[in-house]
Parts: sequence; C-alpha cells; structure tokens
Amino acid sequence: MKKYETIIYEKPEPGLGILTLNRPASYNAINQAMVSELHSFWGERLYDLETRVIVLRGSGEKGFCTGLDVKETGEITQKMGLEEFYIFQAGLARLNLAMRRAPQPIICCVHGAAAGLGLSFALASDIRIVSPDARFSAAYINIGLGGADMSCSYFLPRMIGAGRAYEYMYTGEFFSAEDACRLGMVSRIVEREALLDTALEYAATLLKKNPFGLRLTKEAVNMNIDAPGLEHALNMEDRNQTLLAVGTFLKNLT
Repeated sequence: MKKYETIIYEKPEPGLGILTLNRPASYNAINQAMVSELHSFWGERLYDLETRVIVLRGSGEKGFCTGLDVKETGEITQKMGLEEFYIFQAGLARLNLAMRRAPQPIICCVHGAAAGLGLSFALASDIRIVSPDARFSAAYINIGLGGADMSCSYFLPRMIGAGRAYEYMYTGEFFSAEDACRLGMVSRIVEREALLDTALEYAATLLKKNPFGLRLTKEAVNMNIDAPGLEHALNMEDRNQTLLAVGTFLKNLT
C-alpha cells in the first residue's frame, strides 16, 4: 500500500477502500502536500478495477475538512504572478473533477465543519452521511473571493435548488445537518460514532452489485445531469444496459 503524508488509504476488504483526510490538528485543512497526494490518489483510482467503492472521511474530532490551509496558501500565493495563480487555482478545483471521474461510488462521512473545499469534497461525492453536528459553508466569499468556487456553483444548485444555493454562496453562512437533509443534500443523519458503520453498510450493499454496473451508473449520472434532452439521456442509458447485457451473455458462454 502506498505511503502518504496527509491522507491515509486502507483496504479493509476486497473491493472496499477507505480514504481519510489526515491533518486532524489543522481541522484536516488542505495544504499543497495534500493537493498533490489527492491528485495522485484519484488518478490511480481511474484504472483500479479491484476497488469498487470508496468511503471518504476526515480524521480527528474537530471536523471533516475546513478547506484550504489559509496560512500556507497565503504565503504561497503572495509570491505568484497571474499565470502561476491560475495554474494553482485550476489544480485545486480539478480535485473535484477527479472525484467525479473516478469510477467508484464515493460515500462521504461528514462530522463537524465541511467548509470551502471541504464542502466541495462532500458535494463531489455520491452519497453523504453526516453526524448531527455537521455543518456546511461555501466559505469562499468570506475570504474576499467570489462565492462561486471549487465546483460549488455547479453542484450546489443542482443538489438543493438554485434559490437556496444563491443564499449560501452569497452569504458564506453555515447551514446545519438538518437543513442539508431537508434540502436533499445528504442521505442520512446518524450519531458521530455510527458514521463509519453506516457508510460500511451502504458500501456492503453496493459491493453486491455488478461492478461494471456501478461504474456505468456513475458515468450515466455524470453525463445525464447535463443532458440537453431526454433523448440524450435515454441513449446513454441504452448504451450502458446493452454493454451490461452483452457482457453478461458473453461471460455465461465462457
């Protein structure tokens, strides 16, 4: 198993991977080392046929992830020119794209604060399970930047509706686990000590499914969330079901 400095990756059983953001003393804030390691991690998952489901969580008691390590980021970006900052920004934002490109469904466990890029990590996941103390903030606007950042303006309106998404992105205010559940952003609220067990229950259900079926389902959701029309969506579904049916037929012949 590859060794990391800021994240932990475990494979407790065949098909299952558990990814832990591991800077607990800093609320799992994202520094440049974590950015690099996460890009490496998600890139490896693209061709990882053995891992079929991933559970994402944050270590420690303080919270899931409070976004960027502000101190380190401030020191780094002060020395950057325009082009350097653009590359830096794009590298951060593409972490969320990498999560959606990963073929494995991602089950995200959130306790405490999920702010800024931490919120975006939760949004880029497939299933969200949260503790009662979980709270979410599109905090980008609170540090003098625009409120639309790190894929938040893409995911949040689609997930909870544009009206409430505008509110949270304009104000940067926190919303609660109850609000997130009521708005359809999270699947379940469970006690903090039950977060991982609940995620593992979901994972056990998914691991019983056709592995290729899971992959094609995530791919179809990614494509059809922006489908220009019903016919486009149906074509994607028809293609996937045909691949699965023919694959099953050929497997039975061997």
